[in-house]
Amino acid sequence: MKNFTFLKNTASLKKILQIFLFIFLSALTASCGLYKKTDYKDNPVNDAEKRKKNLEEGRGFRLSTAMNKKGGVFDFASSNPMWRASLDVLDFIPLVNADYGGGIIITDWFSENNSKDSIKITVMFLSNEIRADGLEVIIHEKKCLNETCATSLLESNINNEIKLAILKKAAKLKTSDLKKAVKKDGEYPVKKNN
Repeated sequence: MKNFTFLKNTASLKKILQIFLFIFLSALTASCGLYKKTDYKDNPVNDAEKRKKNLEEGRGFRLSTAMNKKGGVFDFASSNPMWRASLDVLDFIPLVNADYGGGIIITDWFSENNSKDSIKITVMFLSNEIRADGLEVIIHEKKCLNETCATSLLESNINNEIKLAILKKAAKLKTSDLKKAVKKDGEYPVKKNN
């Protein structure tokens, strides 16, 4: 008889623990903040306004783009206008390092007319966006006298000229990419409710 009451107490203890665990997990998931309160003033009521807001935020859905079966949008080197523009602007100098993952392009030492002075250009990407603060251009100068060379940082207007040329070229590339995308996929239609 004692064994039976012990098993009965164990079974009831398990039941109590299960109920306690269920209540604990329910309270834990309810306090996670899965459901956010929103104010109706922030969300448009009109269907056309909702669609326009969703498209502006990148939440739009189009059947033509859904049928392409692509895995997503990836900003590889071939699709980044800043990267492509930098390579286009620096195409006259041999490159030592072009690391898209690290966001850096380093040229080889370059001199005109086989002079003893040469420069090395480093372009660092701080952002994928086409902005002046998303790009840093550093130029080093090497001056050789006899067989002794000295390297120093070159502070001149050339840095800004290269940066400006890259930004202009990137803006043109982005504009042409957008025109190609609109030509291929068409504009996103926004239907207005009357």
